[in-house]
Amino acid sequence: MNVADLLVEGFSRVQGTVHAAVDKLTAGQLGTRPDDEANSIAWLVWHLSRVQDDHVADVAGTEQVWTGQDWLSRFGLPFPAGDTGYGHRPADVEAVRVDEPDLLTGYYDAVHEQTVRFVAGLGEQDLDRIVDEAWDPPVSLGVRLISVLDDDIQHAGQAMYLRGLLERQSS
Repeated sequence: MNVADLLVEGFSRVQGTVHAAVDKLTAGQLGTRPDDEANSIAWLVWHLSRVQDDHVADVAGTEQVWTGQDWLSRFGLPFPAGDTGYGHRPADVEAVRVDEPDLLTGYYDAVHEQTVRFVAGLGEQDLDRIVDEAWDPPVSLGVRLISVLDDDIQHAGQAMYLRGLLERQSS
């Protein structure tokens, strides 16, 4: 297995978890928060998709799917185009309302497709390219991609946990 195959496998596992977390849920279930300070499944999946879209587009030198494929207007959220959810307060989390799970999975799938198209062409030497000099030490492409993957895995797992809570409450 080469580095590109490994990255595709990692991001594909996130895609499977995203679908498992949201498929067939109602708008109410997608927006449910265990308490006023917690995130909803809708927010978690929207956020992990936005972070992946933002970060991968940046290192790939491409336009974000969010704006390039007009997911921004499809979601109709009250945030600026560049918002990824970092620093959101409870009221912002509450504002992420989704009527259909297909909106979340559709956006994630479009981001996933762009991500896979980029990482599938990477070789080991590409991972050493410095993509962010604002940190000490500077961040390489490999570190940035693992950071995105780690963030995605954590939030997808949180969404699955919330789904489990919802399913136990309804049975």
